[in-house]
Amino acid sequence: MAKLSKAQKKQVYMEKLSALIQQYTKILIVHVDNVGSDQMATVRQSLRDDLAEIRNIILQNKSPAPARLGVIAPVDVFIPPGPTGMDPSHTSFFQSLGISTKIVKGQIEIQEHVHLIKQGEKVSASSATLLQKFNMKPFSYGVDVQTVYDDGAVYDAKVLDITDEDILKKFSVGVANVAALSRATGIITEASYPHVFVEAFKNIVALVIDTDYTFPLMQNIKNMIDNPDAFAAPAQLPTTDTKQETKKRRSEKRRGGRRRR
Repeated sequence: MAKLSKAQKKQVYMEKLSALIQQYTKILIVHVDNVGSDQMATVRQSLRDDLAEIRNIILQNKSPAPARLGVIAPVDVFIPPGPTGMDPSHTSFFQSLGISTKIVKGQIEIQEHVHLIKQGEKVSASSATLLQKFNMKPFSYGVDVQTVYDDGAVYDAKVLDITDEDILKKFSVGVANVAALSRATGIITEASYPHVFVEAFKNIVALVIDTDYTFPLMQNIKNMIDNPDAFAAPAQLPTTDTKQETKKRRSEKRRGGRRRR
């Protein structure tokens, strides 16, 4: 079979992608780097739920990996200060990396927090060797979800982090803003209906109080205004326990006064 050119490969890829879009309504477009076949098989077996849950499952399937020479660092790598367990013969190696050390009890000790590798930089040979000596695996690799296709809509995978509670909070803030604007401008909207009814009822109460007119719903309010004592909560009489406690405190005060004398 003849080797395909770049243009032909792109055409084949587009045909395959078009077929998948017609076949499936939900698709996750992912980036895969330094991921083994066993790890991919584990991810495929777990893809059974909705998009947000699938993305969480994919992100959980990450494996720790050593920093290999020439690899682009996905994260910053730091070396903490403290003993290394290495003998003084390795001092020159640390000096070549610009790491400040001293000899303590026959072993090399790192004096300061070291920013060994910066995110986005290539791993150097000396950095990879040092991490190997420490048996450190600073990187973790897995399937990285980048874009979502959802029944014709395409959006960033970060949208899946938005929960129903987040949407409800944003919606509530929007409704409150609409209600405030409606009250300020006098334009009635559905969001301002509760406030309009409350203001209208306040005006009705004020009008009824100033006039002799009343209606059943207002009669109880008028009775409370005309005779507030009838609706006041009765004063709570002291119980037997309270009386005994008061007598006890008085007797203690008297005893204290006698002692001072």
